[in-house]
Amino acid sequence: MSVLLMRLAGPLQSWGSTARFVRRTTENAPTKSGVLGLLAAAQGRRRDADLSDLAALEFGVRIDQPGTRLRDFQTAHHSDTLKAMPLSERFYLADAVFVAGVSGEAALVQRLYEALLDPVFLPYLGRRSCPPAEPITIGEPLGKGLEQALCEAEWEASERYRERRAASFRRRGGTDSDAVHLDLLLDSPPEDRPDITLRDLPVSFDPRHRRYGLRGIRTLRASVPAGTGSPPPPPHEPTTLLTPVTPRTA
Repeated sequence: MSVLLMRLAGPLQSWGSTARFVRRTTENAPTKSGVLGLLAAAQGRRRDADLSDLAALEFGVRIDQPGTRLRDFQTAHHSDTLKAMPLSERFYLADAVFVAGVSGEAALVQRLYEALLDPVFLPYLGRRSCPPAEPITIGEPLGKGLEQALCEAEWEASERYRERRAASFRRRGGTDSDAVHLDLLLDSPPEDRPDITLRDLPVSFDPRHRRYGLRGIRTLRASVPAGTGSPPPPPHEPTTLLTPVTPRTA
């Protein structure tokens, strides 16, 4: 078995499991159907393609930075008649960061990793209007269990968020070495009683008849040191790429 970890970070994300008609809600964390749809798109699978191999993958997600919920109202018109469509209410997660993982047969997981490096269709975070802000791949597939991989992965929250959390610890008398407790959502084994259930197990993405099954989820906590995390990107200074202009002499 092999595990592929993914960083899901962007200005906006939206992971709906019951979103229909004019009210499009979002869950507080990426759904299995949304992440598997991202992987299927990276591989170039069409919406009516077989999903049984992807649906069989074990799925989990860690909430590194929960973000804030945002509500938006959208209008649209029919392209042919220009008739106004009903006003829709859409919800997003703003400034959120997650670490998601899938576990399964090593050859399949390797193909998914390679597809993310060179996707056929551009990935997005739940909706087409939500592009990722950072590369999705964290590293090559790992030869360990999914729960262990998610617990051991570096904290991917933004530097500003980590600084705010550290300041909050210090105000409460803690130190930067204190652990941060992060929520984990993992597939529940069929024989166990799940903590929650969600209808986000994809059966078909065919727009003529989308189908999803129920998925059991168990909730855990992972602890990471408050000071850990990926290093911040280097500062961007566009003028360093410009060729110096030599002053003209009289």
